[in-house]
Amino acid sequence: MPVYREQMEESEAAALAPFAQHTAASAGRRHPEPDHPYRTSYQRDRSRIIHSKAFRRLEYKTQVFLNGTGDHLRTRLTHTIEVASVSRTIACALGANEDLAETIALAHDLGHSPFGHTGEEKLNELMAAHGGFEHNQQSLRVVELLESVYPDFDGLNLSYEVLEGIRKHDNGYARPACGNNPEEHFPCPSIEAQIANIADEITYYSHDLDDGLDHALIKEEQLADIILWKKCAEFVDSHYASIEGKRRRAYIVRTLIDHQVADLVSTTSTRIDKSGVNSADELRRLPNPLVDYSNTLRDANRQLRKFLYQNLYYHENVATPNAHGAKIISEMFTRYENDPGLIGGQSATRIETQGLHRTICDYISGMTDRYILKEHERLFANPQ
Repeated sequence: MPVYREQMEESEAAALAPFAQHTAASAGRRHPEPDHPYRTSYQRDRSRIIHSKAFRRLEYKTQVFLNGTGDHLRTRLTHTIEVASVSRTIACALGANEDLAETIALAHDLGHSPFGHTGEEKLNELMAAHGGFEHNQQSLRVVELLESVYPDFDGLNLSYEVLEGIRKHDNGYARPACGNNPEEHFPCPSIEAQIANIADEITYYSHDLDDGLDHALIKEEQLADIILWKKCAEFVDSHYASIEGKRRRAYIVRTLIDHQVADLVSTTSTRIDKSGVNSADELRRLPNPLVDYSNTLRDANRQLRKFLYQNLYYHENVATPNAHGAKIISEMFTRYENDPGLIGGQSATRIETQGLHRTICDYISGMTDRYILKEHERLFANPQ
């Protein structure tokens, strides 16, 4: 016998915590659609994101190291999948909605430009007089406007709660009226959005550290005073004294993630109990997010973050190719300003409604590293 959507929603009602976002209580979509017989709303949203062009392009976008510089280094796509996995783990442990947390995680980087954060900074600079550029806001543009696969509307028409989670750096969250609930402005997003946000942090610091060590830009001796690394290394060495080299390092990184997740779940559970929240909206009305680390781990994470900025993110072997990428973005932007006819396909049709500069920004931010390099070579190989 098939399992129908209604049965899945009934299972949620029995299994999820009262403060979780239940699918049946969703505020819905901007463009109403019939329910699917075998999938919940958030499961449908997950599929729409995975099948989108923007998601596929993440495979060839830089995480930290320029795409193509190493077969085992993270890309924006592998990072996204890792965030989704950690999000599901945390959501399950807290009794939150795993499908929603995973879906938000899968969408969180759809708007990232080529060449990582260096590319984002360059686009923001180029767009300073035209509204700026920020990858979370761009992710919203991707799912609400730029993806065009449905006959009756632009975008993916995702559920409100997924959009709420993507909009993670906004000040407040305005939910449209739904059912008997009027429109309301919340200080915080859902617990699932909070989970995806912090899972992103857990994942990229741990795995950027792993990639830095694997690429020999960081040596383990430099980590001797980093509290988190030292604690996890001591645990691995005391339990698995026979392993060494890459296998040992991989297990230390795994332990590092497990340690952060365990601390987060324990701390957040205590904070939830103290808050007394009994519904998803009560949690949204709190002045500050509930999902967080302990004070001790937050301080240790801050130390690790500082180390990575000093020793990896600004390392010459990372900064130099990314700076070259930023120069390419700047030159391409100017070229499109001077000759909008070079803007390809459907993107060009948005100039009238979105303006030239925003259209250029959308066009460039959607490019992969390898595509913009190829286009730059094509346009500048034979300068007139």
